[in-house]
Amino acid sequence: MKQIKKLENVLPIFKVEDDFIISKSGDITIAFSVTLPEIFTLSINDYEAVHQAFLKAIRVLPDFTVLHKQDWFIESKFKPDFTDTEQSFLTRSSNRHFNERPFLDHECYIYLTKIANPSKEATPLTSILIKNSIVPSKMIDDKEIQLFEDKVGQFARILQDSTYFALQRLKNDELISSENKVGLIERYCFLLGRGELPYLADIKTGSDLAIGNRQLQIFALSDAEDLPSLCGPRVNLDKYSTDRTKFSIGFAAPLGLLLSCNHIYNQYLIIGNAHDAIKKLESKRLRLQSLSTYSRENTIARDATNAFLNEAISKGRLPIQAHFNIVAWDDDPAKARDIKNIVSSAIAGIDANTKIETASAPQLFWAAFPGNAAEIPNTARFDTFAEQASCFFNIETNYRTSVSSTGLRLGDRISGLPLNVDIFEEPIAKNIIQNRNIFLCGPSGSGKSFATNHLLRSCWEQGAHVVIVDVGHSYKGLCSLAEGYYFTYAEDNPIAFNPFYIPDNILDTEKKESIKTLLLALWKKDDETYSRSEYISLSNALQNYFDFLKSDTGLFPCFNSFYEYLRDIFLPDLRQQGVKDRDFDVDNFLYVLKPYYKNGEYSYLLNATTQLDLLDQRMIVFELDKIKDHPIIFAVTTLTICEIFISKMRRLKGVRKIILIEEAWKAIARQGMAEYIKYLFKTVRKFWGTAIVVTQEVDDIISSSIIKDAIVNNSDIKILLDQSKYANKFQAIQDLLGLSDKDRTLILSMNKANDPAMKYKEIFISLGGSVSKVYRTEVSLEEYLAYSTEEKEKVLLQQYAKKFGSIKRGIAMLASDIRQNKL
Repeated sequence: MKQIKKLENVLPIFKVEDDFIISKSGDITIAFSVTLPEIFTLSINDYEAVHQAFLKAIRVLPDFTVLHKQDWFIESKFKPDFTDTEQSFLTRSSNRHFNERPFLDHECYIYLTKIANPSKEATPLTSILIKNSIVPSKMIDDKEIQLFEDKVGQFARILQDSTYFALQRLKNDELISSENKVGLIERYCFLLGRGELPYLADIKTGSDLAIGNRQLQIFALSDAEDLPSLCGPRVNLDKYSTDRTKFSIGFAAPLGLLLSCNHIYNQYLIIGNAHDAIKKLESKRLRLQSLSTYSRENTIARDATNAFLNEAISKGRLPIQAHFNIVAWDDDPAKARDIKNIVSSAIAGIDANTKIETASAPQLFWAAFPGNAAEIPNTARFDTFAEQASCFFNIETNYRTSVSSTGLRLGDRISGLPLNVDIFEEPIAKNIIQNRNIFLCGPSGSGKSFATNHLLRSCWEQGAHVVIVDVGHSYKGLCSLAEGYYFTYAEDNPIAFNPFYIPDNILDTEKKESIKTLLLALWKKDDETYSRSEYISLSNALQNYFDFLKSDTGLFPCFNSFYEYLRDIFLPDLRQQGVKDRDFDVDNFLYVLKPYYKNGEYSYLLNATTQLDLLDQRMIVFELDKIKDHPIIFAVTTLTICEIFISKMRRLKGVRKIILIEEAWKAIARQGMAEYIKYLFKTVRKFWGTAIVVTQEVDDIISSSIIKDAIVNNSDIKILLDQSKYANKFQAIQDLLGLSDKDRTLILSMNKANDPAMKYKEIFISLGGSVSKVYRTEVSLEEYLAYSTEEKEKVLLQQYAKKFGSIKRGIAMLASDIRQNKL
């Protein structure tokens, strides 16, 4: 007959007091929550440094201490905020796309337990499950507690000083439950995930361990014979490696985030007295020596013990005992067989052997209670060294999302979990980068324009002013959604500007200088110079013209009215003043610029009557594809671009400004604008600005020394798309961009193991050369349609936009039809 016990009688915890967990055996425990490095971000040297940090920390712990590291991996679902009524159309679409995206929520804890009675053997029969205890039989005195707390403090400082970890000691209210919050102890008892509401359930502790409907399976590594023959801080992750790069991951990562089921990974290091341990093993060796003639097994065991002792003494190893186990479960009992296969396969992935624990499963589960690690049965422990045992620690966690109000949505590499990635403000605040400039490189078809659309849309939605210089109509959809200005050339609708239009009627020095520069560029050839008197006369003409506009409010400012003012008012005044033609040949000026006046060949170019307020318009796209080889139109356009962005930089205070120059930078550089680009990249940071250059080929940058020095050296943010076609000649790219070997490994791992069930591409982002990660660029169908550069999809979207009255409605209806397979 099965015996039913009350939980309070077998619960191993006596009380929690002064942030200590006190067990019913009298053991005291200090608990920490631990922040680990993000997965896929560590180099080979980092793994070695992490391993050494743990070893140093373990060595300061006193004798008869149990280090219990517990990693929780709970299946969770992403829950976006649907209550924000200010969300944009595309943001809501993204939230619907990622709603309930499954992922493993990871938490890490370290419990350091001081054993009250070291002479007491922990066996399955002494577990509190079998031998009830109400109060501790032995307590640790205050002096020993203080010494233990000091050592634990040293342990925590060593780990934190390594810069790889952050430890936070858990307080009473985090360990035990209150009316408003579930404590960690209760969470473990019922296997509650983060934020999960508490519930009452029966705990079955027989051969079929279960909590309510959750059937638990425990897989243990409790015998040295089951361990792999080799272990280390890291292993190669083959799916992300190439023949030239080896992608590193933690040795125990297959038992952590890469194990896709609900599980808790328990790691125990039992630190006894090293001298006594060596002495005990010496006695064992002598005993096996005397019995070696009776069986080959005794001879093998003797040799193994002898080798262990030799290593301990010759290399100064710290002998300890260890135990590792995985507690796995699912809310659906029917999936028990699947879990067994998944976990067994993961353990086999580190070349270890395991079996499902049955007889001792309840004791192993009970020993994993926070504060009860000393009850791990001695039959489940094996002798090893701290160096080898610490290789089995899980040392990586999920990518962390930023709490910043700025950033763009990208996904992690494992499940595509949406993250807010701030590549600008947080890195500046943390001194990771010194400027916000971006160098972005990606071959054709790598998702380059797609990534920049996503980046710029995020910045625009967060209030930034965005100026885009393009040569392929990659931003037409985004500009339409933002209701921005789109400047492009067509025979029936040529590109037009109006540099004379000033919304606030304030002619500042920079605006006047930009107009003068434009007029001089149209008047004089590149090899012609202008005199000081011509410059002064032109400056006076502009000032007088704008003063004239104030007196005649009915006059529309444009080149036509400026030309008429010069011809009808300014020219007679000059002649009356006796100004000679050699000082300012105004007749020649009017003659040369007549093509830009009414009925002239370029009468449209400087007389725009729409899209006038460039200063306050937050999204402006200049499409240069059809004019990049036109000497006049292109020159006017580039000068307009320069003027408007500098005007935004200097006049818009407290507003982020972004200029993105796509492949158009090549044409701009040819027109003598290389110095302007150089100026931008060096100066824009002072005005809360970002300059972005996008290119397909790194060789294009190398070919221009000015551009290379200006862009690469002044871009602390480097973004690369798929570079697999350059894998065999990547060294040149690595040297040019100042990338590390770790960066190289990350870059060449992109898109090598993408989830075939999902449509996305990966993107590499390096911040200041010190923080580098690869993310997924996964978006909703609506975002895809807004960003797409495929001609067929762009034409179809324009048809839907025309049919339904707006680009937003067009995207929504087209996405709906695609989902319903109507196309």
